[in-house]
Amino acid sequence: MDKDNLTVVLHAKGDMRLEHRPIPEPGPNEVLLQMHSVGICGSDVHYWQHGRIGDFVLKKPMVLGHEASGRVLKVGSDVTHLKPGDRVAVEPGVPREMDEYFKSGRYNLSPTIFFCATPPDDGNLCRYYKHSANFCYKLPDNVTFEEGALIEPLSVGIHACRRAGVTLGSTVLICGAGPIGLVCLLVAKAMGASMAVITDLSSERLAMAKELGADFPVQVKREATPEQLANQVGELLGAPPHITIECTGVESSVQTGIYATRSGGVVVLVGHGKQMVTIPLVNAAVREVDIRGIFRYCNTWPMAIAMLASKKVNVSPLVTHRFPLEQAVEAFETTRQGLGVKVMLKCDKDDQNP
Repeated sequence: MDKDNLTVVLHAKGDMRLEHRPIPEPGPNEVLLQMHSVGICGSDVHYWQHGRIGDFVLKKPMVLGHEASGRVLKVGSDVTHLKPGDRVAVEPGVPREMDEYFKSGRYNLSPTIFFCATPPDDGNLCRYYKHSANFCYKLPDNVTFEEGALIEPLSVGIHACRRAGVTLGSTVLICGAGPIGLVCLLVAKAMGASMAVITDLSSERLAMAKELGADFPVQVKREATPEQLANQVGELLGAPPHITIECTGVESSVQTGIYATRSGGVVVLVGHGKQMVTIPLVNAAVREVDIRGIFRYCNTWPMAIAMLASKKVNVSPLVTHRFPLEQAVEAFETTRQGLGVKVMLKCDKDDQNP
């Protein structure tokens, strides 16, 4: 093991630096990982550009990155299920206490949860990183490091589809064909959705959605009203969709989702936009359309690994750009400009493979 722990650190809004930090020592229930692949998330870029997301405000330097996989180098004294050499995917949200949310299986809602790259908690965009062993999941031999890193966004799709109740024969509208919209599409299809409409402004992203199984990619015209777009969705499917998964956070898109969903259906809000939005709430109420939120995910890594290992889901096409860790600034700029779909940083100098 070398002494080079190159790390991507956000010091303040617009001030991202590459630094050498000490290699951490794992505690009794932790493992030390040699990081391999870390994806750049929109939230990483948002912190870089704005220094905050809602109530999460950057007040001190923070290591970025939370979509990650790596190899175990050392295990703590109490760790028995992992050993050096194991390839693992990292779940970035770790409960700090056994509160009511932990006990009920909804630990993602715990107000004291540790979460990588959410102020004040450091992320894992570095060469060496320590993490709770219970939130590191061994990867099967036929699942790559990059697929392991993509389990994090894939988990958002799993959690959203679970909250929505996607099942055999469901028809689904997905608003937004960015990385999260695309993983929601993949998961919805794997869970049995019979038809899926996906909307976006970008023809390139809709082309990717078509490759990944979308039945009806719809390029949104800026002049179209939410009601018009909702009617178009119903015409394509032959009836309004059972479920809408809204991944943009844009007010007009949320409105479209509510208008489009059939009476008795479900709208799941995945994208986060403005704090206050105007929506046709009475329209939803009188038609018994349920509006549900999601916050990250919980209890998803085992299902995601099973999906990837069985080849029921293929996330590999999502990775459109790869950069060595040394080129992190260029990688972040690529993501900021909206080029491609998922940008992956390769943290192991000696292994830049997927």
